[in-house]
Amino acid sequence: MATNVQLVWFKRDLRLHDHAALTRALLAGPVIPLYILEPKLWAQPDMSQRQYEFLQVCVADLEQQLSTFGVRLLVKVGGALNVLTRLAEEYSVAALWSHQETWNHWTYERDQQVANWCKDRNIVWHQPSQNGVRRGLKRRSDWARYWYQYVETPQLEPVVCGSGFAHVSVRSDVFPRWEQLGFSTSGPLLLQAGGRAEGLVALNSFLEWRGRAYSHEMSSPVSAYESCSRLSPHLAFGTVSIREVYQATQLRLQQMDRKKNVANKSWYRSLRSFLNRLRWHCHFIQKLEDEPRLEFENLHPCYDVLRADAVNADHIAAWAEGRTGYPMIDACMRALSATGWLNFRMRAMLVSFASYHLWLHWREPALHLARLFTDYEPGIHYSQVQMQSGTTGINAIRIYNPVKQGLENDPGGEFVRRWVPELRSVDTAFIHTPWLLAGGVKHYPAPIVDEQKARAAAAQQVYALRRNNEEHRRYAEAILKRHATKREGRRLAKSSDKAVTKQRSNGHGQMELPF
Repeated sequence: MATNVQLVWFKRDLRLHDHAALTRALLAGPVIPLYILEPKLWAQPDMSQRQYEFLQVCVADLEQQLSTFGVRLLVKVGGALNVLTRLAEEYSVAALWSHQETWNHWTYERDQQVANWCKDRNIVWHQPSQNGVRRGLKRRSDWARYWYQYVETPQLEPVVCGSGFAHVSVRSDVFPRWEQLGFSTSGPLLLQAGGRAEGLVALNSFLEWRGRAYSHEMSSPVSAYESCSRLSPHLAFGTVSIREVYQATQLRLQQMDRKKNVANKSWYRSLRSFLNRLRWHCHFIQKLEDEPRLEFENLHPCYDVLRADAVNADHIAAWAEGRTGYPMIDACMRALSATGWLNFRMRAMLVSFASYHLWLHWREPALHLARLFTDYEPGIHYSQVQMQSGTTGINAIRIYNPVKQGLENDPGGEFVRRWVPELRSVDTAFIHTPWLLAGGVKHYPAPIVDEQKARAAAAQQVYALRRNNEEHRRYAEAILKRHATKREGRRLAKSSDKAVTKQRSNGHGQMELPF
């Protein structure tokens, strides 16, 4: 029996490069690299087939990476406690290693159980950070400094060789088919490919040519599929590290001469914008780390009285199936359903429309979108859903006008015609307002609500709750203190009482991520 065994539990960090848990474990003793497929996790309401398919490719890629060094990844299917118990019976386990995980509530509870399991068996559980998110953070004002310190430290490269790993006699399990996990699909999916090699292709192509116009092309779904980094699923599953992406981008910036030509100025603006969004990526995950209830409850409790009983099955179904009668809404939902990805501005518009125009509580739409996003990251997802639904209490209310968004971001109707074939023959002048045509359009529904009336009614209700409300102000101040840096807190304090019923230019308060 191998002694002093170090169990390295891969979670959403499916790579060897810049992997703190693996690198440090290899210095401590013989390592068993382990991946646990937990069926109960995949039975949660925010999980989906598309995420599972991406995962399988990433795990297979990790297996291949290890096999080049003559090392086998141990894959087990079952509950984490059962798997760990069996391995502890088979081997003399000295320590468990895994990156700190800030994910959904199910994983939060599972990790608490694993922590108790380790404590009962005198097994040390090491959980280094992989993204600059800090567990037990005392003061949010220190977070940005800590994050920059993290992403600017050298990347880790483990010395991988067969001699550093324990001999494993336990056999790996076969991943269940997605049908066995209860997933069903309505048709072929056009998903991104997983695995580290594909993640590096996306990173390099973005930095070399795709990202030149990123700063002004990321808002339109016509250009965003090409101009955005498309790294979000790779960061979500950890085939690349946030530090690796940050440092590669900084290196690209150093190669630019900002004053040399117009092209380099465009590159400079785009890459600086991208770097900011990498920080925001972790900023939002930190929010969920500090306050796990974000997944289920309004961040600001004064909003509990709004939409409390707002359940309209017909509206939810029409929104989810892309048949609201608003072309930009329907095109975005259908594109997302088919590809597993959508640029941030359009994601925000979908949430805004559900929360304000359809007056739905954010929880059910959030779960539907979580299942559609291949790059689902709970910390980002629930923070952004609440921001776009107006329940944070610290952000200005921005209600997206879907017609205006269509005219600005798809003026020729290219995106709408691709994803809403019922409208392919409609003249461009009416592509975003087909109900203005005499008799409408055959096989395409009339608008589900009156956009202007619904927007005005929603703004009135939300703003009325905020106006001259001392209780609202006290809660908002507490939220700012807990979740905002000093600079952000000053800016948000100035804007939190504003109601904006038409889309404004994008700014820090409307945080667009790079994905």
